[in-house]
Amino acid sequence: MTATVPTRQRPRALAFIALTKPRIIELLLITTVPTMIVAEGGVPSLWLMAATVIGGTLAAGGANAFNMYIDRDIDRLMERTKNRPLPAGEVTPREALVFAFAVEIAAFAWLWGFVNLLSAVLAVSATLFYVFVYTMWLKRTSTRNIVIGGAAGAVPVLVGWSSVTNELDWPPVVLFAIIFYWTPPHFWALAIRYKDDYQAADVPMLPAVASLRTTATRILAYTVLLWALTLLFGPVADMGLTYYIAAVLLGAVFTGLAVQVFRRPEPALAMRLFGWSITYVTLLFGAMAADEIVRNGF
Repeated sequence: MTATVPTRQRPRALAFIALTKPRIIELLLITTVPTMIVAEGGVPSLWLMAATVIGGTLAAGGANAFNMYIDRDIDRLMERTKNRPLPAGEVTPREALVFAFAVEIAAFAWLWGFVNLLSAVLAVSATLFYVFVYTMWLKRTSTRNIVIGGAAGAVPVLVGWSSVTNELDWPPVVLFAIIFYWTPPHFWALAIRYKDDYQAADVPMLPAVASLRTTATRILAYTVLLWALTLLFGPVADMGLTYYIAAVLLGAVFTGLAVQVFRRPEPALAMRLFGWSITYVTLLFGAMAADEIVRNGF
């Protein structure tokens, strides 16, 4: 199957920025700052938050650039990804690889220099996991690809916590589990919409190789586990009423949408769930931060 190379070209600088997948980075960073606020028991210094966000952005951007370099062959075959910089011919593979290394090295140096070594090691470890375990191995070989590979996307909460405390504890471990179990229903919902793309590229994303009923069942199961973990985080992190109310209500909506997909595993309902999953994690972590600020002040 030969894909048509798009003729649209964006400015070179924007093409390199696109290699970092900015929209995905935004989603990752939504979890970082609230985690820092919980770890601090209030609002950390603005400089520390900025330094952590900059370092996290660089680390995630480097990881995504590596991902685009490795996946350039299958990206050409998928409608959703054929306009990315490498399939579109806006950036050469060598340029993308050099850019990825440069950004990742800068991320490690920045976090070590301006935050702490633990945060730097955690951020780069997430990149190594994302590149070698998910992108190069699981994505092309296993239906469990996003389940295990999604662990890389859960690391920003560990980075956020360690940036404040220079250590890890049970609260960030539970937060890690929350993002870990949030990732499969979030991504499988999108993959239902684009299952033909994954089939065309021979990528064993669950909806492309299993029935939509099987996919919907797993979405619902992971959503229920996610809801339970958000409630567990309350006592583990000594959260207040604001957080508990948010966790209960947001989890109820998420589960309700997952039940709808279970009953009717259709792309339209799956995309509603996908859209809500982004709103969900934004509101949940926002409530977490608000709860901490209201109870403990700045």
